[in-house]
Amino acid sequence: MTQLDIQAVRSQFPQLSPSPTGTVFLDNPGGTQVPQSVIDAVAGYYKTANANVGGAFRTSQRTVKTLSTARAAVAALLNAPDPDNIIFGNNMTSLTFHVARSIGDTIRPGDEIVVTDLDHDANVAPWLDLTKQGAVIRVARFDEKDCTLPADAVCSLINENTRLVAVTHASNAVGTIPDVQSVIRCAHSHGALVYVDAVQYVPHRLCDVQALDCDFLACSSYKFFGPHAGILYARPAALSRFSPHKVRPAPNQAPQCWETGTQNHEGIAGTYAAIKYIASIGDQAPNDVDMFTLRKRIEKSMDAVAHYESVLTARLIAGLQEIDGVKIFGITDPSRFSERLCTVAFTWNRYSPAEIASRLGENGICCWSGNYYAMRLMESLGLQETGGAVRVGPVHYNTFEEIERFLDTLRSFAPGCK
Repeated sequence: MTQLDIQAVRSQFPQLSPSPTGTVFLDNPGGTQVPQSVIDAVAGYYKTANANVGGAFRTSQRTVKTLSTARAAVAALLNAPDPDNIIFGNNMTSLTFHVARSIGDTIRPGDEIVVTDLDHDANVAPWLDLTKQGAVIRVARFDEKDCTLPADAVCSLINENTRLVAVTHASNAVGTIPDVQSVIRCAHSHGALVYVDAVQYVPHRLCDVQALDCDFLACSSYKFFGPHAGILYARPAALSRFSPHKVRPAPNQAPQCWETGTQNHEGIAGTYAAIKYIASIGDQAPNDVDMFTLRKRIEKSMDAVAHYESVLTARLIAGLQEIDGVKIFGITDPSRFSERLCTVAFTWNRYSPAEIASRLGENGICCWSGNYYAMRLMESLGLQETGGAVRVGPVHYNTFEEIERFLDTLRSFAPGCK
């Protein structure tokens, strides 16, 4: 396993100050910082290729190459069989609403869609909209004791009327990693499609759409060290069942027919740079390489990332457990950390979540409070009306010193508290 040189990693991010009093970014579940290479790629696009596609001139042709190269890199990141399986969009939420609208055109009264209480609302609300076409929504409940989503809780709702199952690959609120593969097998055995939200999963674990055998998988590059851009993997056999809503002159072939309007070209250029950065973690930065080699480097990098982050998570959770009155939501047993990411949600009976986040922010520590759009989860836990929970989420560029600074700062809010 490759060991991470954390200082070498951090040196690539201009936002990560070497000063002990610099900003500590634990708000990563809401969006990560970006390395200089990504910033350079976005600026470089504007300098050398800024144009729309379809022109016979040089900058337009460079933009076409930028998009095709980035599409191939995303295919390598997700292990998609073909770059044409990759669709770009504004963000995961917009892409999901876009696809849901087309699926809705085929919905008939009595068709069923399964969603979960563990999911971000971006993988719930678009499917709830289909009740207007007569769809019946069935909701899989998570286990409130440890915020896990047993596969049986989802599979028990799937039957011959199920058209689609929407499930998260990892919770954006409590870090749980459900057994998505079992859910997909069950759904496919009943002829249903599966739409996977992998926004939180991709920055922390190696993603493989072929191993999952999913029909759709969405993620966002600003969660994995890139710009604000959305990504959707779609299996051609699944996508071909539906017609995109598009302007008439737009291409009729996938993936372009699903990419409504002019894309965020500079963001897509930055997305390619972000994937190259991921491939370089723990190794020298790759130049333009073939997609097979890029995938192999990504596999090596993500192995190192997963190991390092699991150790960070252990210290973060252990430190929170040492503070009187703190309640952590989700898996806390270190022997089960393979079932969770480093995203941690907690409450403290001394302060509201908003007060904690505000005071941490005053001390240079970034984190979130509230429901982070995991509204059903917060309602189920009885937290919605009391301000939700505090969420902290380290990534591979965070250090043990930053975790200790966070814990020390938290303890300082209540002198004498363990």
